[in-house]
Amino acid sequence: MIETKGRPIFDEGLQMFRESVRKLFERELVPNLDRYDEQGFVDRHFWLKCGEAGLLCPTVPEEYGGLGLDFRYNAVVMEELHYAGSHAGLQIHSDVVAEYIIEYGTEEQKQRYLPSMVSGECIGAIAMTEPGAGSDLKAIATSAVKREGGYVVNGSKTYITNGQNAAKTDPSAGAKGVSLLLMDGDAPGLQRGRNLDKVGQHSADTSELFFEDAIVPAGNLLGEEGRGFAYLMNQLPQERLSIAITAQAAAQRAFDEAVAFVKERKAFGKTIFDFQNTKFMLAEAKVELQVGWAHLDWALARILKGELTTAEASIAKLWHTEMQGRVVDTAVQLHGGSGYMKEYMVSRLWSDARVTRIYGGTSEIMKEVISRSI
Repeated sequence: MIETKGRPIFDEGLQMFRESVRKLFERELVPNLDRYDEQGFVDRHFWLKCGEAGLLCPTVPEEYGGLGLDFRYNAVVMEELHYAGSHAGLQIHSDVVAEYIIEYGTEEQKQRYLPSMVSGECIGAIAMTEPGAGSDLKAIATSAVKREGGYVVNGSKTYITNGQNAAKTDPSAGAKGVSLLLMDGDAPGLQRGRNLDKVGQHSADTSELFFEDAIVPAGNLLGEEGRGFAYLMNQLPQERLSIAITAQAAAQRAFDEAVAFVKERKAFGKTIFDFQNTKFMLAEAKVELQVGWAHLDWALARILKGELTTAEASIAKLWHTEMQGRVVDTAVQLHGGSGYMKEYMVSRLWSDARVTRIYGGTSEIMKEVISRSI
């Protein structure tokens, strides 16, 4: 269990919210983890239950059906979700897509999308990555050609679910030609490819999207034309902090699993925990976790004030995901052969962890971004 005692950023109201999140996940999520992994997606039923309980898009203002809360509530949901060992797509839905609409959407767009995102009836995703454009968003090739009444979109996206589409309205203008378009899942000309077969995070459906003369009404332009790249850059700090939060929570779960295992498992007449090497490995992991929780709370305090910089968010994303890799690897090692068996939670945490150093900007890109601030 994630220990919140002594974390000054979380008050009694947030603790009550956390308890409600835990109870819902224990009832609706944990019993279905294996099934969700096997089928490659999370049931719509779970999304609707999260919506009923107020777990989706906590920052959406009350006039659009939300709770009008701050990002700490998003953090609580992400911590508990990833401590539970799940990669249901609540993060991209609540922490990323909803924020774009809140910040840049018209009143009509907010009224149209936000209430159904809060309820879980509409599931959001952001389609940035392409076969030839990952961390380098300026390389986006999907085009959106203006025509009377809207845009005609052609191209493809990969490693995406469905919902929001980023495309170039002026391919010759580089970053200045990127615009954000809101695209409904049933838009004419939008085709979903296969659900991609991943190494980990199996319950997070990840698809290819293809646009063949897809029609997007002019009213679905998010913000101003040509400002999409700037919008993406403005929102990246929160997205990267969100990834850092999930990495920290998953690392904590791996550590807790390892401690429980080594205190039960015996070798050579004593528990594995009794060996000095085991204690030292766990001590090193605990040091990293303590530092990590303190740093996360610092970063959360910064983002609540609107002061978290791109470099600081990149540091958080880099450090916490790299730390996650070290801690989950230690946890698997302490499990021995059992750690490689799917029946143990630690194997799920290990396979799910690897991609966190890639999505949201690779570790190498994070270092490049950080170096620019020096």
